[in-house]
Amino acid sequence: MVSRVLDATSFYAGVPFSSQEQNFTTPRVFEEIKHIKKNHDAVQALIDLGRLKIIEPEKKFTELVLEKASQTGDLPKLSKGDISVLALCIQLDVELVTDDYTVSNVAKHLNLKVIPIMTKGISKVLESIYYCPACNKVSKKILECPICGSKLKRKSSKRKSITDPISKRAIV
Repeated sequence: MVSRVLDATSFYAGVPFSSQEQNFTTPRVFEEIKHIKKNHDAVQALIDLGRLKIIEPEKKFTELVLEKASQTGDLPKLSKGDISVLALCIQLDVELVTDDYTVSNVAKHLNLKVIPIMTKGISKVLESIYYCPACNKVSKKILECPICGSKLKRKSSKRKSITDPISKRAIV
């Protein structure tokens, strides 16, 4: 039997309710979906039946996700729940169920298996860079340009197939 880590979109799509697999999620995701458990006892039933376990990922795995997401430029787009499911997926060495493209991108950079729900999933692994639309400088800073102070924008620096290694690009 396959075990999987579920993000919030998995619950909205009904994945844990139609699956017999052992599923895991984090306390942060559990809080995000609390309106599901409030209106229905379905989530609690999954917990009671042992089909859903809520686990806080260890700090070292969370730090690994933060480092990788920072390298890829995806960190500003990830919620704390997203970071927690990625960390738990690494910790448990299981599949991740999500339709979130940013989460999928970071997961692919971490060599995690991603199972899309209602989409085809990602076909390209991306690295994002931040650039200034005013002076066109590339920067690691997320909020404003270190040269002119303009608000930075995000774009993909390179498109690679998911089997290609990730290239490094020099950033100011």
